[in-house]
Amino acid sequence: MMSNYRDIIKAPIVTEKSSDLVRDNNTYTFSVDIRANKVQIKQAVEKIFNVKVDSVNIINMKPKRKRVGRYYGKTNKVKKAMVKLSEGSSIELL
Repeated sequence: MMSNYRDIIKAPIVTEKSSDLVRDNNTYTFSVDIRANKVQIKQAVEKIFNVKVDSVNIINMKPKRKRVGRYYGKTNKVKKAMVKLSEGSSIELL
């Protein structure tokens, strides 16, 4: 178990696609700790933002191979959480 709810939720992901999800489905996208599970993410969002969460979907993004000149490396792996809030709940991100 992680010590703090703020350790689980790293940052909101604000893109054109995530903004459409907020507008159409009341679904917010967050970058989360790679060790967190759905239950921990749900609890963290409810405690931090004081809202009611309906569902949590998780996406594990694998590291991609990148190249700078002749050197190869990999990006970090990332876990994204798409959190659907119940009717009437909203989060002010900006």
